[in-house]
Amino acid sequence: MLLRFTKPALCMLSFYSALSFAEPNLFTLQSSDIFAGETMNPAQEFEGFGCTGGNISPQLSWSGAPEGTVAFAVTAYDPDAPTGSGWWHWQMINIPADVTNLVAGSGDKNAHLLPSGSLQIENDYGFSGFGGACPPQGHGVHRYQFTVHALSQKLELTENVSGALAGYMINAYSIGNSTIEALYHRD
Repeated sequence: MLLRFTKPALCMLSFYSALSFAEPNLFTLQSSDIFAGETMNPAQEFEGFGCTGGNISPQLSWSGAPEGTVAFAVTAYDPDAPTGSGWWHWQMINIPADVTNLVAGSGDKNAHLLPSGSLQIENDYGFSGFGGACPPQGHGVHRYQFTVHALSQKLELTENVSGALAGYMINAYSIGNSTIEALYHRD
């Protein structure tokens, strides 16, 4: 049996063949404090609202950023918060392109560990910096998505913009990202 392909079919076949040999995503996020699918340590639990954790942002490091990266943003988001819109725990933007590591506690504005030029956005607790996990007691397991975004440009935002606006701008200029989804619950 002889198969005959039209030019558009051959083009599509070539396109799909090229996809199968495409280089895998090399942009990766790692942490010595949080791990995909595992429960976070109480050090990453918020201190307040009935929670008694350390409120320490985890150590994060990344590698393999896409070409054209001008800056990075780091976010921590709980899609399971019973708000109808999730909960922004942390948004740091304009991390210089030569920075590939945040030490534990970088999200504490008073610790002076922020990379020069970076800015932390006000979280849903109402302050700029890291606000740890604090799911309602008995609400079950929540997912905490820690994501590093490679940005094509620095973002013109102030620390008191809404989490939704910051998220919109981060996504608009993201040319790649990598996520660790950790878990937390309070019985």
